[in-house]
Amino acid sequence: MIFTIVITFISIIALLVLHEFGHFIVAKKMGVKVEEFGVGYPPRIFGKKIGETIYSVNLLPFGAFVKIPGESGEKSNLEDYQSFTGKPVWQRALIMLGGVVSFWIVAAILLSIVYGIGAPQAISDEETGPLVNPKIQLIGIASDSPAEEAGLKAGDAILKFSISNSQFPITKVKEIHELTEQYQGQEITLTVQRGKEIFDVSLVPRISPPDGEGAMGVALARTAEKSYPWWQCPIKGIQATASLTLSVITGWVDLLGNLIHGQGLPKGVQFVGPIGIGSLVNQAAQVGMSYFIQFIALISIYLAVFNILPIPALDGGKLLFLAIEKIKGSPINRKIEENITAAFFALLILLMIFVTIKDINRLL
Repeated sequence: MIFTIVITFISIIALLVLHEFGHFIVAKKMGVKVEEFGVGYPPRIFGKKIGETIYSVNLLPFGAFVKIPGESGEKSNLEDYQSFTGKPVWQRALIMLGGVVSFWIVAAILLSIVYGIGAPQAISDEETGPLVNPKIQLIGIASDSPAEEAGLKAGDAILKFSISNSQFPITKVKEIHELTEQYQGQEITLTVQRGKEIFDVSLVPRISPPDGEGAMGVALARTAEKSYPWWQCPIKGIQATASLTLSVITGWVDLLGNLIHGQGLPKGVQFVGPIGIGSLVNQAAQVGMSYFIQFIALISIYLAVFNILPIPALDGGKLLFLAIEKIKGSPINRKIEENITAAFFALLILLMIFVTIKDINRLL
């Protein structure tokens, strides 16, 4: 358990370091001086200057940073061609995009690895042939449902359905649906596999469940592992990254539409912060390595989409200010930009604290 938590923490920090490395490498390519590339946040533990850049390791292990003269709009003592502000808008925009694109590149690489070692994929009940490790898995669990109360988690595989002295091995999704409907309102026992652990849970399928939830409150899929030749893996990884990105964007648009129309969050949807994400990554790690890698890739995609939103304090906010500068022909007043960025940064911190408190209450 401790090892899994450590690996989870290191993986998420690694994503943030690679994000800053994206800014770093593009800035270097554009001829901008990078004063420091730091892993963690100050105070500094140690650093070494190589060329014109100090590479440092810092005490607070919550990300990384790149120190570029002029990035915040301040005047630099460097020649214009070496500073961020001395570069044309399109080059500054590329430096900002470098960090965002790095998230997508990391996701594509991780998903390519998954396709090489064997990726769990949804298959139909009718599909036959040489399937590797076919199983019926929970891919979603509704809040306050019998499944959640029984302690079931996404990724669990259902091996057997039992009631009284009758036992039914489960090999298809429709078998679960039919048995659950047949024994609504009665206590049933499910034999579940979670990673290498196999155990039984008992629950009572609801007779009148909420719309769209089902008697147990689970979403099910039949899955099997498929691997691909090495030369197909990068193609599959890029395709999966694009598909997941589109799904994330579509989901956020639908969510925003619900909020605008006063419908609130869809049933079962919850905001999670670092603690909640860590818990989900830990669950994925317990199910298997390929699930863990896929989940890290999904987090990377979420971070890419979130970071490119036109919100001050994010890379997308900086891109918005650059677009305004391009349109009006001159930079936004530095003080105004700083105040707007600081205000949104404070809001993001407050939101993070609020979500983290909810994560802790949910996990206790």
